[in-house]
Amino acid sequence: MKFELKTENENYSKSFLKFFGIVFFLSLIIILSDVSLKLGTISRNHKIEYNCRLLLVEKSKNHFKKLSRLSNLRSKQQIWEFCSKVIK
Repeated sequence: MKFELKTENENYSKSFLKFFGIVFFLSLIIILSDVSLKLGTISRNHKIEYNCRLLLVEKSKNHFKKLSRLSNLRSKQQIWEFCSKVIK
């Protein structure tokens, strides 16, 4: 007849593995969300620069509208000043 005894070391190792798994998963979520926010900022800045360059070539109402939405500026004069700073 065999007797098997479960020791508490096994319980501790399983709980440590669960804890580290949860910490790893949460840190992965935080890192991925930070990367996605930074990519959104880079994309927005690229759109602003691109539309400012288009505005210098072709002064259309459509470009003013896009830049107004992206930069939260309402007047054409403010948009012109903003674009001159961005392109420098």
